[in-house]
Amino acid sequence: MNTMEIEFKFCIPPDRLKAVDTALRRGAVVRTRLQARYFDTADQRLVADGMVLRLRKEGRRWVQTVKAAGDNALHRLEHNVDLGTGAAAPAIDPARHAGTPVGERLARLLQPTDGAPVPLVEHQSTDIVRLTRDLRVSGPGGAVVEMALDVGKVVVHAGTPAQRTSPVCELELELKSGDVQGLVALARRWSQQHGLWFSTVSKAERGMRLLAEQETVPAVKAEAPRFPQGRDGRALQQAVVASCLDQMLPNASEIAAGSIDEEQIHQLRIGIRRLRTALRELAGLDADTSRFDAAIWEPPLVDAFRALGDLRDREQVVKLAQPRLREAGAPEVDPMADDADGGTTASALTPGDIVRAAAFQDVLVSLIGFTAATPPSTGSAPLAADEARQQLREQLQRLHKQAVRDGERFESLATEHQHRARKRLKRLRYLAEFVAPLFAEAEGGKKKKGAAERYLKALRPAQDALGEFNDEAVALALYREVASRDPRAWFAVGWFSARRAAGAKACRKALEEIGEAPRFWKKK
Repeated sequence: MNTMEIEFKFCIPPDRLKAVDTALRRGAVVRTRLQARYFDTADQRLVADGMVLRLRKEGRRWVQTVKAAGDNALHRLEHNVDLGTGAAAPAIDPARHAGTPVGERLARLLQPTDGAPVPLVEHQSTDIVRLTRDLRVSGPGGAVVEMALDVGKVVVHAGTPAQRTSPVCELELELKSGDVQGLVALARRWSQQHGLWFSTVSKAERGMRLLAEQETVPAVKAEAPRFPQGRDGRALQQAVVASCLDQMLPNASEIAAGSIDEEQIHQLRIGIRRLRTALRELAGLDADTSRFDAAIWEPPLVDAFRALGDLRDREQVVKLAQPRLREAGAPEVDPMADDADGGTTASALTPGDIVRAAAFQDVLVSLIGFTAATPPSTGSAPLAADEARQQLREQLQRLHKQAVRDGERFESLATEHQHRARKRLKRLRYLAEFVAPLFAEAEGGKKKKGAAERYLKALRPAQDALGEFNDEAVALALYREVASRDPRAWFAVGWFSARRAAGAKACRKALEEIGEAPRFWKKK
């Protein structure tokens, strides 16, 4: 069976498992034991490409399945082959998936070298008890959703009799029929009621990490949007939001599971800022603002961004500032130490607490649903492709002019307005990155792409200057706060205060130079 699987997967906190189990059993459930074996090449090229090839015993039946990532966070390509019953496991055979889109992708990865087929190796297995229930979601976004509660373990064999295991405690919600918004509504309700968090880590990937004894994975960075054919205003919105989520979701998933990796936190904050730029600058591409509801989505994003910033910014600023202060002869001060009243300058919240917060998880689920929504048959139409591109051209021109104008008067701006100038420059950069492929494809191919790259390169000196200026402002505020309980911090206050004028001048000059940059969006 060849399908496009549309599903949410949530991790369940251990203390919420009983409540989830009880809620699921309020309807008719089916209990099935799932024993799966996962196969890959010796160099694990399938999981590296986001693919899964498995042989699973579902009750008494054997099913061979291949899966691959789809075009957004909800979609998965999947092909299942029922191999019947039997006590012994059938041999794995990739050819069973021939003639399907996901099978063709699998065949390319397993392309023989030197005429010899690429051997497959069983790297891991799972033993899961699954409770399933079909639930009908009523209302405008009506749907039938299969809910699956998976509890068990992933097992890997490290070439010795010893095994390593990782527990599994997940809830999957898969759309069986109807409107994807019905699935989204159910996902929002259950995640809020039970404190669940969205996870991007498959059982196969979990086994790969276990096999490699890998506790932390590299942070996921931003990539350009993938724009579809027939790109009207709504399609552009969906593609850009999907690009932002491609960066945010994997990092958020790791942090929610307990990671405190600095780069994952940093990249999640970049993703949030990119998304907020998209919500602000792309809202006019669709006349029906109820579908692109920035007013509802933005507050939880702002709260998470600031809370993560409170944790990260202080630590990063201290790392950068302390060596410079030491070189300048400053007395030793630990600005992150406990204060005299027994408190601490650090937030009581962990990064995981912030990402697992109900409001933040709710907005992630809602945005995932937005990227997967199909165009409605009624209501206001979005801007056509040419109209959308013209509006984006005007948005870029407006932000460009504001950046140049900010440069002309930067030294005389109040601190709050200097910070606002930095945020506007970031919006200009992110919007330019989002839409550069549109102008490259429509108005000059490689030549236009090169113009966009040159423009973005021209922004970097101003970004660097304003970034350093902001870091020193954060450091100044931090050491001023510390000085109220440790007088030795006054050296740092004076040192950073003395640098403000020169820093503002450097920002002015860097911003003024943007005015000379050729704008790739301008018509000839």
